[in-house]
Amino acid sequence: MIKVRSAVPDLRGRADDMYWDNGHMDGGWGFAMMLGMLGFWALIAVGIVWFVRSNPMATGSSAPEAPRSTTESAERILAERLARGDIDQAEYQSRLSALRS
Repeated sequence: MIKVRSAVPDLRGRADDMYWDNGHMDGGWGFAMMLGMLGFWALIAVGIVWFVRSNPMATGSSAPEAPRSTTESAERILAERLARGDIDQAEYQSRLSALRS
């Protein structure tokens, strides 16, 4: 009599081989997965902190102030020197007119 081999393999007694070594993660893969997950959540946290610090609307502060011209800051410094008494009124007026011309 001729024995015919089946195209379907006989898996009796070998069911454990189908489940990737019974689900055990040997060779440090569990540690690698843990490090990967910690790295993922660290990136998420860094992204949130960066967004909050760089977005003025998220912190509730107003938009950044426009830079002042050099004439305005020079006039402000001149007025501060007059207020401190470093210069007198006549010198203040002469320097202010020189700045504005």
